Amino acid sequence: MNIPQKPEPEKSTRQRSTHSVEDRLNSEIVQMLEIDGRMPFSEIAQKLNVSEGTVRNRVNGMKDAGLLRIVAIADPSASEYKADAMICLKVAPGVTPFSVAERLGKVSSVVYVLWVTGRFDLLVELVCDERDDLVSFLETHVHGVKDIADAEVMLGLKNFKNQFLLKRNWEEAPKEF
Repeated sequence: MNIPQKPEPEKSTRQRSTHSVEDRLNSEIVQMLEIDGRMPFSEIAQKLNVSEGTVRNRVNGMKDAGLLRIVAIADPSASEYKADAMICLKVAPGVTPFSVAERLGKVSSVVYVLWVTGRFDLLVELVCDERDDLVSFLETHVHGVKDIADAEVMLGLKNFKNQFLLKRNWEEAPKEF
């Protein structure tokens, strides 16, 4: 005799926001780690009035989800680059800012590319360890290149504030000059 089996109830796949950086607790944890990436979970937990396990699980969850990476960052005020330049670019007629941004974004010394309004189309920030690298970049990627109609190069003289601490791609990238 076949007795019909009662189907198992479907397990609910509830989405948890514990791995989101928008979650309030995660945001507070990240803020503390931004100040000191080596702060013990026990200290974070004490300050936030949660358990150490909660902090550990939250950090590991964000890391596993690709939302958090803890790295060492050198203080930019402690070391000045030999060449830090902002380059305003006007793209050539028939060329999209996206295509120029994509091309320049592949160069390791380019740390910032922004599509802007006004007289120019793109604002590019470049940091180099040597001034000759800046000259080489300009000769290779800006001047005499068909997708750029005009460029204005502003060489940085002194850095008074750097809100964006990551000025380099920390992964080893080949030099493209």
